[in-house]
Amino acid sequence: CKLVKYCSVTCQKAHRPRHKKQCKRRAAELFDEALFQEPPPKDDCPICFLPLWFGTENRIYQSCCGKFLCSGCVNAVKAERTNSLRNIPPHCPFCRTPTLTSHEELIERCKKRMKANDSMALCHYHEGGMGSPQDLEKATGLWLQAAELGSIHAHYLLGQAYYDGDGVEKDMKKANYYWERAAMGGHVQARHNLG
Repeated sequence: CKLVKYCSVTCQKAHRPRHKKQCKRRAAELFDEALFQEPPPKDDCPICFLPLWFGTENRIYQSCCGKFLCSGCVNAVKAERTNSLRNIPPHCPFCRTPTLTSHEELIERCKKRMKANDSMALCHYHEGGMGSPQDLEKATGLWLQAAELGSIHAHYLLGQAYYDGDGVEKDMKKANYYWERAAMGGHVQARHNLG
């Protein structure tokens, strides 16, 4: 609770019972402050430096470099390519890697990003997402790995898996735990699920 500092373990054992209730109350207050604080600042688009939205509708994940770009920057490159008289091959606006030509290439890029511990690529392994085989037990293991890397979306997915019992045993305590971690990171749906 950070209300009292003890000089030794024996001092703590002797004096802790006096303020145990206050300590529990203060610890609950600190947890609530962390849970309901303003979300952290949004990431910026690495090209235009405008804030990215929390939702997925206005930001696009690039499987080649693992970056999120705003849809405006991606569409600007597409418009430049179509309005240009020269034949510019389609490419990533950030790393200039040629865009995907097949679904197999997408799977290979995703696997490469997963080997590089890209938390977003690890989160895409869901019920056969990104062309991977449907394996919810493996998916929860990858989500745990992504959560350890700091992905709030992975925390949300783990909470949802424990809530629904998908690939793991149904456990409301664990579901709430992972949703709380996601909510502390600013995940809107996790905050909604907590009430």
